[in-house]
Amino acid sequence: MNYHFYGWENADVSAISDEYSGIKDPYDLYDAFLKIWKEDTCAPRMADKWKDSHPSLGQCSISAFLVQDIFGGEVYGVRLEDGSIHCFNVVDSHLFDLSSEQFDEILDYSQASLQEREKHFSKEEKYHRYLLLKERLKDYCKTKDTD
Repeated sequence: MNYHFYGWENADVSAISDEYSGIKDPYDLYDAFLKIWKEDTCAPRMADKWKDSHPSLGQCSISAFLVQDIFGGEVYGVRLEDGSIHCFNVVDSHLFDLSSEQFDEILDYSQASLQEREKHFSKEEKYHRYLLLKERLKDYCKTKDTD
């Protein structure tokens, strides 16, 4: 199957955690994200533009840190024109960005910097969105187990 997130061709890494039943690789997680990303997990400054048809909008940092929980690796960020940071993952030299479809262009990932969980989650609203996404993923996995 072809995916459209950046780096999908090389996102062949395995979960290091079995906390999320059925999430064995980034493709499984991406499929789950498409169902559980919602307006209330979107960055507040973008929430008014969030749509079901554009689910990855504003989901980058909380998603990237959840990817790190499941697959390990590092979270990196690239600075965007508006000054914000867009987060993505590098696991065992495999660079992939599960929320890249929110952009019309391919980002320049070569100028990335390592991102610290503590710094991102010092923003209480962001930490709460991460916890909400994490809980939705657990619920999604339970539902998939009963299918």
